[in-house]
Amino acid sequence: MDDATALLVTVTGRDRPGVTSALCAVIAGQGAHILDMEQVVIRDRLTLGILLSLGGEEQSARDALQATAAELGVAVDFEPVAARRPRAEAARHYVTVLGQPLRAEAIAAITQRIADCGANIDRIVRLSRYPITSYELLVSAGDPARLRSELSVEAAAQRVDVGVQRATLYRRAKRLIVLDVDSTLVQGEVIELLAEQAGCGAQVAAITVAAMNGELDFASALRRRVALLEGLEVSAVNHVRDRLVLTPGAMTLVRTLRRLGFVLAIVSGGFTQITDGLKAKLGLDYAQANTLEVMDGRLTGRLLGPVVDRAGKARALERFAEQAGVPLSQTVAVGDGANDLDMLARAGLSIAFNAKPVVRRAADTAVTVPYLDAVLFLLGITREEIEAADAEDPGWDST
Repeated sequence: MDDATALLVTVTGRDRPGVTSALCAVIAGQGAHILDMEQVVIRDRLTLGILLSLGGEEQSARDALQATAAELGVAVDFEPVAARRPRAEAARHYVTVLGQPLRAEAIAAITQRIADCGANIDRIVRLSRYPITSYELLVSAGDPARLRSELSVEAAAQRVDVGVQRATLYRRAKRLIVLDVDSTLVQGEVIELLAEQAGCGAQVAAITVAAMNGELDFASALRRRVALLEGLEVSAVNHVRDRLVLTPGAMTLVRTLRRLGFVLAIVSGGFTQITDGLKAKLGLDYAQANTLEVMDGRLTGRLLGPVVDRAGKARALERFAEQAGVPLSQTVAVGDGANDLDMLARAGLSIAFNAKPVVRRAADTAVTVPYLDAVLFLLGITREEIEAADAEDPGWDST
């Protein structure tokens, strides 16, 4: 095939059923072959690109397509292009941009950074309009490390979230998701809520902040906080459990991933007295947490068994993956604190959710919007797909 036999046909106009079919029928009648084709419709406005290898005379093909386009009420343009010999595809990445709002200035800055990295945007797809706006950009070429670094800087400057993932089959094959609990799946820190019941809230909160920022060893900090709860009645623990508030979007995340057949797990530096109830309520597959010792209906201020700390969370991820028969490359971990770092490092995709700075720097991508279902957009799932599934199955029960 020489350069003259490759023709790019661009069709624009109001969309309606049968446009693509009619044009392809003309192409077939001219003995041409379709080398590539892509179509997008925005608010009933069609843009269709077709790359042809012509089997006959170019002018004849142009005339036939022009006549059919006129009958269909669309415009058609032609551009001869150089035929390319098959070559190795450049590395491709999905760049997901999320914002509330997502301003035009932010999109301009992010796309400029992509160009500065020597990468090209091949396709843009809107993932959601609300409660946040998000787009998925398919990007080719460019150094992935530089892309992640520069887009992270620009995301912070523009106050938006940007995630970069390799565009491979595995991106759509993440089959196990492990969520931290406190300040991730649920709002707030359970131990601080228990401390309020015990009248030692300020003391426990100060230790929690230091531990989450990585300034204190988690296990010793946990034991110090639990000791302050000595004598608290179990009924107070039940009171906190029954009044926990799920993070906005948590139910949507769980509901959607369950429909897709994901294995769902939670792992917490908190307590089984809380996580066992969440596991049952949400229909999760696995849960791992610490256990508060109880005697005569009151907390003793001690824990039973080894502490689920930073290393323990990573071991739990690995164990869940093994039990579910899922490779670590197909796992997702979501967390916010320093004790999640090892778990995030082991997962195939790590997401820092409204996290401390040390966690945002370590994770593959960070989400700062207050909606946990934003995780779905990082997996390439659109709001329209979520709503369509809800409409088809309105009687879904979390239990």
